[in-house]
Amino acid sequence: MKAVLIYSGGLDSTTLLYEYKDSIALAVSFDYGSKHNAREIAYARENCKRLGIKHLVIPLAFIGQYFKSDLLLSGGDIPEGSYADDNMKSTVVPFRNGIMLSIAAGLAESYGLDTVMLANHSGDHTIYPDCRPAFVEGMDKAIQAGTYEGIRVVSPYCDIDKRAIALRGKAIGLDYSLTYSCYKGGEKHCGKCGTCVERKEALEGFDPTEYEA
Repeated sequence: MKAVLIYSGGLDSTTLLYEYKDSIALAVSFDYGSKHNAREIAYARENCKRLGIKHLVIPLAFIGQYFKSDLLLSGGDIPEGSYADDNMKSTVVPFRNGIMLSIAAGLAESYGLDTVMLANHSGDHTIYPDCRPAFVEGMDKAIQAGTYEGIRVVSPYCDIDKRAIALRGKAIGLDYSLTYSCYKGGEKHCGKCGTCVERKEALEGFDPTEYEA
């Protein structure tokens, strides 16, 4: 397998980067105008540099300009609470993964790679339609059909939760201080938004994150 990884710089995709580093030839981050893009991408650059993996940052400014989501700089305040709460749906960026997978498939074909990898997991399924198994399976079939080499979409964490991902990272000695999750995009993690709550639960017992008081 020679893969391009859709890489945010967050906990999940960083674990995937390190766990599959020998199979990943290219990592791509998308700057789509989210409140936390800048901090995540800084860590993405650092981790790719450490591993010697080529890293691209592709701007998708149109998402921030035209799409509606509180995750975006153009949106409202980030809600606090767990992903089970209805207000978390305001953080959905419509069809974000579909757009990113399509671009990554074009990159894979351009660079002579055979696989696109993404780090969605079971905890995303509740509110993010483009993280669910049926979506990943559908995109896998579409991308196979739409590329000369039959490029595949691989999602190793689709059926496990964030805690299981963090434990895999811990087992290989991953430094989670070199990742960023907070949707609010502050210097410190807020500790209250959905992704911070999930991060705390995932890293319980070995969490190096500095949260706001």
